[in-house]
Amino acid sequence: MDIFNTIVRFFQDGGLFMYPIAIVLTFGLAIALERYLFLTRAKITNKKAFQSLMPLLKKNEYNSALQSARSMNAPLAKIIAAGIFRVNQSPRREDVEYAMEESVMEALPPLEKRTQYLATLANVATLLGLLGTIIGLIAAFTAVANADPSEKASLLSQSISVAMNTTAFGLITAIPLLLTHALLQTKTAEIVDSFEMAGVKFMNMLSGGSRMTPAKTRAADKA
Repeated sequence: MDIFNTIVRFFQDGGLFMYPIAIVLTFGLAIALERYLFLTRAKITNKKAFQSLMPLLKKNEYNSALQSARSMNAPLAKIIAAGIFRVNQSPRREDVEYAMEESVMEALPPLEKRTQYLATLANVATLLGLLGTIIGLIAAFTAVANADPSEKASLLSQSISVAMNTTAFGLITAIPLLLTHALLQTKTAEIVDSFEMAGVKFMNMLSGGSRMTPAKTRAADKA
């Protein structure tokens, strides 16, 4: 209970700028939670799709793999499906790679969506804290100028202490948001790396089979 009272007193003593910082913190936490759950779910679904499709591709059951991939919501499954579909149209390695790269580009925006807002909100919280402190100090010095000389030192010390609360709260808000931003970027990079790994494995399987003819080989055969 004492901790709760201390937090409430700290918030009340900070002045008007504590409220916009609190709003920034609320939005930041909401975005961080939504992004963390989304990326975690995407990572799990991609892993399941990879484990389900790879055995079919190793057995050269491309039609079954295509149907299975199209029934999944995982971005990785859509990338593999784009590759298999292009193989059925053109066996050139470049064409298949372009099709899969296009699917990767389509999968990236939902993964990176709103994550950058966390860094912006962290900067805004820090600046609001500094602005609140400056305005508080201006008000403090203005009040001290008209105060009794014997009370100036005590009044100035108390006013500065209150003004610093906004800076402290701004930093308390900014630091977790920056750390969460770094965490989410790492999770996003891991998912993108899994796309690239699955794409390389898929291309290697095709190259080792009879369904793909490299462009140079085909040109040499025609010559």
